[in-house]
Amino acid sequence: MLKSIGRSRPIQYALAFLAAHYLRLVRASTRFAVEPADFSAKANADAPVIGALWHGQHTMAQFAWPPGMQVAALISRNADAEINAMVLERLGVIPIRGSGGKAYKMHRRGGVAALREMLRALESGTSLVLTADVPKVARQCGEGIIRLAMRSGRPIYPVAVVKRWRFDFNSWDKASFGLPFGRGAIVIGDPIRVATDADAQAVEAARLTLQNALNQVHARAYLLVGSSDPGAALSVEEKPALVAQGEPIV
Repeated sequence: MLKSIGRSRPIQYALAFLAAHYLRLVRASTRFAVEPADFSAKANADAPVIGALWHGQHTMAQFAWPPGMQVAALISRNADAEINAMVLERLGVIPIRGSGGKAYKMHRRGGVAALREMLRALESGTSLVLTADVPKVARQCGEGIIRLAMRSGRPIYPVAVVKRWRFDFNSWDKASFGLPFGRGAIVIGDPIRVATDADAQAVEAARLTLQNALNQVHARAYLLVGSSDPGAALSVEEKPALVAQGEPIV
């Protein structure tokens, strides 16, 4: 019964309204340190870009984007994600509905249609933000975001937005939910570019590069707020492969 009530349209609108205003309060009441300080200028010069996040660390991701940048976000098509999509709309982010995962599940989850929509968004100048993890496997980067960068020719920016004052969930992704006031950190990694003709070895190297970069920006962000990363134990640090000639392939 509670689940049915939670999926009622009026209830969802009300919850989305409250959640959006709550996130605005968190943003307005938090002293955020930003690294690098010139990220806004770099991102605008590179736009449209692809912002990569770890699942569970994404609730405040919209705080990272430069003012005026048009941004879309990939959101699951399941009913439980409907409120997330409504919250994003209230915050000025365009929701794109669909999920990745194994190929045989892509059509059912709307992943193929979502990929086409994301490519169209990038072509029109809209930047994207999406979680990089393999579904239900926290802090292990999947190939989907790499292939999106390869097909679009757009750079990937690893992003971490964290708070010192927060509530940490004991979930599979060790999700964090920011609380008002106190310190926060926004850390953006160097852009990762994937050649449009990248082979399987290059895709794998880019995947590992992004995985390591996301671990690094989160470690730096939590250091800046003087706190420990609740998902640090989930992180996997791997060395990117090299091409046969010994040159980096990303």
